[in-house]
Order: sequence, then structure tokens, then C-alpha cells
Amino acid sequence: MPTDSLFQPLAQAGASANATVAVTLNGQPLQVPVASSVAAALLAAGVKRFRNSPVSGDGRAPYCMMGVCFECLLEIDGVPNRQGCLVPLEAGMAIRTQDGMRDLLAEARNPALALAQAVEAPHGV
Repeated sequence: MPTDSLFQPLAQAGASANATVAVTLNGQPLQVPVASSVAAALLAAGVKRFRNSPVSGDGRAPYCMMGVCFECLLEIDGVPNRQGCLVPLEAGMAIRTQDGMRDLLAEARNPALALAQAVEAPHGV
């Protein structure tokens, strides 16, 4: 039974082909197409590097676009380690590329507790 594809160009999905919003990327103003996620908008605007690999230092960009691969990590509005593919785009966002390793403590609601649990956790269990 055939069904209509959910994957449509933005203009067919109801967005104007020329509709853009203003954001900043690494402190520089950038006009990006209206899109469903930060990652999709940045890719459509031609951004090719979202973060650097902590191992090789090579530039990385989104791969899966569904929150599995973590290649799209960005700092968005001052919050590090955000997956750009899962964050809805909003006008005026301050976006920064992310270099180096993720800071897991910055993601924790209670960094002191997270650190204590990591140190006290038994290994190999």
C-alpha cells in the first residue's frame, strides 16, 4: 500500500523557499533557512563543521540526524553538548561550534553528585 513520503523539501512542507531567520554562529551573524532543527538549518546554510573530533581534531558534522551519533554537538544559547539535530530552530539563537571532548559534568543536573557517583562507581559492574 503506497504512502506519501514524510521527507519533503522545505518549500513543499509549508515553509517559503526564501524564509530565513537570523542566528549567530561563533559570534558571526548568519541567516539560516527556516527548518525543523538547528542542524538541518546550519547544513542548509552551508555550514560544514559542527565540532572537532577529540581524537584526531578533524572537523565533524551531523551523520544520522536523529540523535544517535552525537556528531552534531553544539553549544546553543550557552548550553554545551546540545545535539543540533534534536533542538528546534529559533530566531536569535547563539550557536557555537564545539571543540574537544564532551563535558559530561556540564550536562548533569547536579555536577557534584555526578562526579561523586563516577568516582565511587564500581568498575566492571
